[in-house]
Amino acid sequence: MNTGKTALILGASGGIGGAIAAALLRHGWRVRGMARAVPTAAGAAGIEWVKGDAMLRADVVQAAAGVSMIVHAVNPAGYRNWDKLVLPMIDNTIAAARAAGGVRVVLPGTIYNFDPARTPVIDATSQEPHSRKGAIRVAMEKRLEDAAPDVPSLILRAGDFFGPGARSSWFSQALVTPNKPLVRIVNPAGSAGHSWAYLPDLAEAFARLMDAEERLLPFERVQFEGLYDATGTIMTDALQRAAGRSLPIWRFPWWAMKLLSPFGGFPREVAEIAQYWRHPMRFDNRRLVELIGPEPHTQIDQAVRAALISLGCAEPEPKLLAARVA
Repeated sequence: MNTGKTALILGASGGIGGAIAAALLRHGWRVRGMARAVPTAAGAAGIEWVKGDAMLRADVVQAAAGVSMIVHAVNPAGYRNWDKLVLPMIDNTIAAARAAGGVRVVLPGTIYNFDPARTPVIDATSQEPHSRKGAIRVAMEKRLEDAAPDVPSLILRAGDFFGPGARSSWFSQALVTPNKPLVRIVNPAGSAGHSWAYLPDLAEAFARLMDAEERLLPFERVQFEGLYDATGTIMTDALQRAAGRSLPIWRFPWWAMKLLSPFGGFPREVAEIAQYWRHPMRFDNRRLVELIGPEPHTQIDQAVRAALISLGCAEPEPKLLAARVA
């Protein structure tokens, strides 16, 4: 349990940033959140909010004064202009960490650094990105590696997020329809072997790692195994159980995304990552287990139900199946 350290979270108003903030608060950290627009309920969640822009180095340096760690969970607004904004943002975070005395930078990692056709198991091996965002992600991690040991860092890589707080995710934007009861499931998977990360469990793993910081290397990459859907039906079966009845399962229209991708926008972004749904990829979490013990793990039905409730797709109080049928 941490005693009195302060973490600055860039992107604390977002899904992964907010989840990490909540986990760190549970573990006794003080949490400072920086946002372009400070949330109206500034103190409700225990976060000390400061106004700032991750693209302005002076803002980040000022917000990081006196902190023990910086969580870099910020992305360009609307995920636009990645090629122009993402690397300057991480450079500003590294500069702020150095100005704060060489505190650790924590980065949530993705699978886009890897070639899914050639990397069925993700560990700390060489990275071969096959997308624009993947190449940028590799460059981000290289900047952190080059900054160590003066600025130590931790990258925790995980699969697709789901659960409370995971706003922009395949679960919330494809499998189900927010604010509507389950009547069908749209399955993006083209084969078995997709990896999911229940956001509260992932955030808890971040907090436990930072409680054990003295055991971390100056530049540390670890993987969060999460839920590996080895059959391709684990997630859809859990959704069926949550609905209490058999639901039609539709295939995601990858063909339409490919057809429309030359016009840019959402179809291009989606078509670029289709390969990650066609090939099995799981995460080797041996280093994580070595550092913190067994991964935090919420039972799949409980996790799916919590995700559905947060999206307005299920009622807060469970009903008996018999009552549903009646």
